[in-house]
Amino acid sequence: MKALSPEEKELYGRVDEILHYLWDPIRVAGIPQARGEYHAYVPQVFRLVLKNRPAEEIAEYLLGIEQNEIGLSPDPKRALRVAEILLETRRAIVEEGL
Repeated sequence: MKALSPEEKELYGRVDEILHYLWDPIRVAGIPQARGEYHAYVPQVFRLVLKNRPAEEIAEYLLGIEQNEIGLSPDPKRALRVAEILLETRRAIVEEGL
């Protein structure tokens, strides 16, 4: 695996933050001890975002996690909103160079 560029490293960190603070299906964002709760999902979400996959595809991945891995009723509206934020963040970092 190649080393990440500075922009990719920034995006990876932002994906982690977005999953923790905005997606947060089990509502642990306010618990410091739970900061790593979603780390296992970051690499795949990062790959989808970096490849600029459609928001619907990213949302489907998040919904699958909610339902199949966490065991919750999926929240399609939240998943799509988070996917759109992830892609907006990608555009800001990778394409616009923030």
